[in-house]
Amino acid sequence: MSLINTTVPAFKAEAFHNGRFVTVTNESLKGEWSVLVFMPAAFTFNCPTEVEDAAEHYAEFEKLGAEIYIVTTDTHFAHKVWHETSPAVGKAKFPLVGDPTHQLTRAFGVHIEEEGLALRGTFVINPEGVIKTAEVHDNAIARDMKETLRKVKAAQYVANNPGQVCPAKWNDGAKTITPSLDLVGKI
Repeated sequence: MSLINTTVPAFKAEAFHNGRFVTVTNESLKGEWSVLVFMPAAFTFNCPTEVEDAAEHYAEFEKLGAEIYIVTTDTHFAHKVWHETSPAVGKAKFPLVGDPTHQLTRAFGVHIEEEGLALRGTFVINPEGVIKTAEVHDNAIARDMKETLRKVKAAQYVANNPGQVCPAKWNDGAKTITPSLDLVGKI
């Protein structure tokens, strides 16, 4: 079953964020756009490159009113040490969420049961707590946060412009499409 257009289930998790331990819940995601970025575990090889990429684009997400949440199967304690010891992860100014009970990885369908780790999953969630995009892939393939940023912009555009759709490779300011019977077979 697809998670698209479903509400984020109730959850409570601990995170390391800007030098403090904080609690993150499904209610924390409401009121702003959120991007949940699942990673297998802290102290791996590809994960720091993705955290650093997210950090490098974080100001752009903030301008859109979107918060990034990095989620791994580790604890918030491990995230504190990861943040303090990895130059790449040390750039993160967004919450590093621990999911040692696998509540979140299972709820979002990214849990690898045999390994106790997560697949690389990215979910864009609207301010009402509804999942608007979902991307899941193999752990050997790191993501590009520019594409996630584009997806947030597209999700915000269609939320603010009902009846419009964003075509392939759509970027902010590009033309959109108004679906109609007249367009069927003409694009």
